[in-house]
Amino acid sequence: MNKLNVMKSLFLTGAFSVLLLTSCNKDEKLQTTTSLEQQKLDYQARQIDLEKQKLAIEKEKINFEKQKDSLNKVAEEKAKKTQVKERVVYRNSPRSSSGSYAGTSSGSSSSGTSSSTGTTATQKKGWSSAAKGTVIGTVGGAAAGAIISKKNPGLGAVIGGIAGGATGYTIGRAEDRKSGRVQK
Repeated sequence: MNKLNVMKSLFLTGAFSVLLLTSCNKDEKLQTTTSLEQQKLDYQARQIDLEKQKLAIEKEKINFEKQKDSLNKVAEEKAKKTQVKERVVYRNSPRSSSGSYAGTSSGSSSSGTSSSTGTTATQKKGWSSAAKGTVIGTVGGAAAGAIISKKNPGLGAVIGGIAGGATGYTIGRAEDRKSGRVQK
């Protein structure tokens, strides 16, 4: 009987081991399947985030264009208001009583009138160096940020665009100061 009990226990242990191993294997397959599903969901969530970032960048571009257009309109209106018309001032010049003509050495003026013009306030037209630097820096920084950040190119583009825009503005502002467009 002892051998029979040992054989029963050995058989039961083997069967239990096989059952245990197969149940663990099923759990691994189940975890692999849920892991793949989770990865798909994560990927889709990242894609949605990228699309949101692209949309935000497009909105910023549209707002920038609107601001640029409104600033151009304001600048044009301001330029129209500040234009100073040239004034011509006529003065009678003293004539000598000797009746000398032009080209003689009597010291008198040969023309009856002289004119002087008023100063006109001119405003430089076109983009300032600060605006150009900001746009170039933003575009370059966004491109570099998207290329450098391989895991999240949208976020890299936003961060790079901000950093590039700030740097471009700083450099352009310095150029404006050198050229006299902006006073210190």
